[in-house]
Amino acid sequence: MRNTDVVIIGAGAAGLMCALTAGARGRRVLLLDHANKAGKKILMSGGGRCNFTNLYSEPGNFLSRNPHFCKSALARYTQWDFIALVEAHKVPYHEKKLGQLFCDDKAGDILQMLLDECRQANVELHLDTPVNVIEKSEGAYRLQTGIGELHCASLVIATGGLSIPTLGATGFGYQVARQFGHEVLPTRAGLVPFTITDSLKDLCGELSGTSLDCSVSCNGERFRENILFTHRGLSGPAILQISSYWEPGDVVEIDLLPDRDAEAWLLEAQRAHPDRELKTLLAEVFTKKMAGLLAERWFLSKPLRQYTPAEIAEIAARLGGWRLVPSGTEGYRTAEVTLGGVSTDEVSSKTMESQRSPGLYFVGEVLDVSGHLGGFNFQWAWASGHAAGECV
Repeated sequence: MRNTDVVIIGAGAAGLMCALTAGARGRRVLLLDHANKAGKKILMSGGGRCNFTNLYSEPGNFLSRNPHFCKSALARYTQWDFIALVEAHKVPYHEKKLGQLFCDDKAGDILQMLLDECRQANVELHLDTPVNVIEKSEGAYRLQTGIGELHCASLVIATGGLSIPTLGATGFGYQVARQFGHEVLPTRAGLVPFTITDSLKDLCGELSGTSLDCSVSCNGERFRENILFTHRGLSGPAILQISSYWEPGDVVEIDLLPDRDAEAWLLEAQRAHPDRELKTLLAEVFTKKMAGLLAERWFLSKPLRQYTPAEIAEIAARLGGWRLVPSGTEGYRTAEVTLGGVSTDEVSSKTMESQRSPGLYFVGEVLDVSGHLGGFNFQWAWASGHAAGECV
């Protein structure tokens, strides 16, 4: 049996931040992970360059049944705090777009920074270490683990959600939450591509690899970024963003011409170039292949003068408001985040401590807090991990 102050289960972004923060306070910290490497999601994020935060991070960028829960932690450990840490370690970075900050070199720079901070704070990291049993007695937690029996006053669950199981994601954190009386809200894949199985699948397949700037909306939310056609359906930043607001059966509307009044543009072209074919006009804004496919499959391409005002209005409505119902998503296999999770109703928004079992903490993705695409989920990991690390 070994006694320590804090045991943190999960050596991802939130767990590492919690560990280095608690260790810097002089707490004896053991950081455990069942995987063979720490921070696997950090390493694969941002195409291997880690989109580690966002300049414009604020509570409105997060989804939760309680939208107020994230406010305290995000206010007390901001994007500027994490940027200061990055700069102190001389990790080169740049803004890609929309406030998204990426490493100049590789995601491993962020992971190494966190590991160095943990080392300086005397955090003990144990990989390939399963946790088999967790019990509570006399105000302390007893764990049966791959490195033996551990006792601690503070236990932090930083095990993430279900997204990307190939990186080791499991539902372990949800099991612990239920064990200690917490509600776990239904989970589903978020920031994930759509799959298409109806007649549109052939169109998506033929356009696979084609990307274009669009405005995508669903359930009152709208995002303006690129969409990407794939053999399975639709992906790209705008699709990933809207997927977090989509439920099975919902209609997704895509404006393929977000900078134009489609009907006015078509009518002007009809007046100026009546003999021009529709597919030739569409090739001014889409790839030649996409223009041809849309013109032939949706509208039956012919010279512009041959379209009636009603037909022009119909074409404009389709281009400016393409409505489709995805058959589903690619699921946790490719999802960047898990929606839902441990209810925040009985977790302190200031300390991340359980209100049902004192000394138990939940941080990061395991909680019912999910961010938009663009560095927001990492900022939640840093903020929630820091909040718990200040109190354990």
